[in-house]
Parts: sequence; C-alpha cells; structure tokens
Amino acid sequence: QVPLVESGGGLVQAGGSLRLSCVASGFAFGLYAMGWFRQAPGKEREFVAAVSSSARTTSYADSVKGRFTILRDNAKNTVYLQINSLKLEDTAVYYCAATRGSISDRPNLYTYWGQGTQVTVSS
Repeated sequence: QVPLVESGGGLVQAGGSLRLSCVASGFAFGLYAMGWFRQAPGKEREFVAAVSSSARTTSYADSVKGRFTILRDNAKNTVYLQINSLKLEDTAVYYCAATRGSISDRPNLYTYWGQGTQVTVSS
C-alpha cells in the first residue's frame, strides 16, 4: 500500500492556479508533519512548504511565499497545496512527504513519500 498519493497536477498557463492533494494511509497521519517538495528536470529536489501535525505552524520556501498555501485536514488524512500565480519556473514534479518530527525543509528527514504529480506551466 502506497502511504501517500498525490493528485491535482496538470498543464496550466502562467498566472493560473492549481490545488494539489495528497491522501495518506497506513500510518497515523495526525502525528506527522507534512511537507511538499518539487523536482524539476535536471535539478535537485527542493523544499516547497511544510505544515506541523497540528496545522499550527507552516513554513514556505522564499520562492513560493505569498503564492502557495499548505493546508491539512486531519479528519480526511489529506494535505493540500494551493498554488496561485503560477510561474514557468514552478514546472516540476511535486511530491508530498511525511515526517514524525517537526516541520523541516530537509528531505532526508521525511519518512514517507508519494509518487509525485506533474505540474507544467505554459506561457
């Protein structure tokens, strides 16, 4: 069973919006901080946003502040990434991940990963 399954990616014009979802199963979602990362072709995986298990604390990469919002619904075992004002450089595969510890921008601290969802921004 895949612990995290992302959806909501697609092809969108610059300036548009998308809402990514990530559904968790097989672990105690409410005890885990959740993060979103992305990886563009030829580049390393980079941190996008994270939310604490209680949803009281969030963190964002500077490149997405003011445009991306991370949300979670513990009743639905789901974390979301609302993406607004998309830019060409947002094109990447977006991954959600779970960590038992505090929110972090370090991918190696995350235990569970999804398979990713492709976001492509066109001009």
